[in-house]
Amino acid sequence: MSIDFQNYLSTTAKGLEPSGIRKFFDLAASMEDVISLGVGEPDFVTPWNIREAAIEALKDGHTSYTANAGLLELRQEISKYLKRNFQTSYQPEDQVIVTVGASQSLDLAFRAILNPGDEVLIIEPAFVSYTALVTLAGGVPIRIATYAENDFKVTPKQLEAAITDRTKAILLCSPSNPTGSCLNRAELTEIAQVVDKHDLLVVTDEIYAELSYDEEFTSFAAIPGMYDRTILINGFSKGFAMTGWRLGFLAAPREFIQVMVKIYQFTTMCAPTMLQLGALEALRNSTEQVEKMRQHYWRRRNFMVQSLRKIGLDCHTPGGAFYVFPSIQKTGLTSEQFAARLLQEEKVAVVPGNAFGDSGEGYIRCSYAASIEQLEIAMQRIGRFVKSLETTQENVLENVR
Repeated sequence: MSIDFQNYLSTTAKGLEPSGIRKFFDLAASMEDVISLGVGEPDFVTPWNIREAAIEALKDGHTSYTANAGLLELRQEISKYLKRNFQTSYQPEDQVIVTVGASQSLDLAFRAILNPGDEVLIIEPAFVSYTALVTLAGGVPIRIATYAENDFKVTPKQLEAAITDRTKAILLCSPSNPTGSCLNRAELTEIAQVVDKHDLLVVTDEIYAELSYDEEFTSFAAIPGMYDRTILINGFSKGFAMTGWRLGFLAAPREFIQVMVKIYQFTTMCAPTMLQLGALEALRNSTEQVEKMRQHYWRRRNFMVQSLRKIGLDCHTPGGAFYVFPSIQKTGLTSEQFAARLLQEEKVAVVPGNAFGDSGEGYIRCSYAASIEQLEIAMQRIGRFVKSLETTQENVLENVR
């Protein structure tokens, strides 16, 4: 007899919304001559010295399991990196875990701290996986909208208004995906006062820490009094151009780490050994390459912001990451309408802002992790598209008259 497969699927899993990023990326991949500003992936190839280290690791036969938390040598280097760059001190033996991407770090963090019904405050617009990961861990995502007039930064007042007796944690991402917004030390200190007052935890996604442009990056764990309340998430994907390697790491008080390692034992075992050895090389000998990539992104950011403003689209200046988040409200189109028509008519792929939460409606996310030549062509095409919309609107008004 036939069965109804829907009856056998998890209600929670069935209820997840598919990624709004992948939707437009997959559509663009099926078309020719498309310039994709959609997926947040560096256009740089992983620096050669890192690739060579992984190749040599394979040649030398490093193909066995490592400790669940990762190679101790790599964890030691991560600890040095965090101390050197972000003034946070973690013991490599029991306060650091190497994970399969920063996304897995987030998953481990939420599984370790959430009980059914616990609430996590998520600042939107936000990366698409945050609400899903909280939900899968049994938690309840509570969305807090931010706006362009405040550079998409959350305020202590907003946090206070959202906190209930079920609130367990706040999820911060700075620099932010999708807006590029950065919280400075003073702003993080104000958030810390709220965290301390309400006895909360903070999961801080710092995957774009290497890509800050206007101010020195501040880790939330380095704010006085926040070390014990922070689970720090980072990784190699963005700053080191290692997205396909799927290597992340998390650092936290050992009490959290002990629980996360247990979860890791039963789900993944460990990250691939040869890739961990590549990451070791990345931390030891790639500072110059990372800085060169950051400089390229900085120049591209400036070009994108200036170009979008010349086109007539309002666009705040992102302080980090490699995204701009311009408003398309003047066009009269929704975010999805704008993105779909831009792709069909001018073959430029962007992500509609509502993929990152309701407060993203009226915006689009454009990644500048592409060559300047590609960005110049993309800006010409977007400018032509916006001009065509203005002409259409003028014709409609003329006919009304």
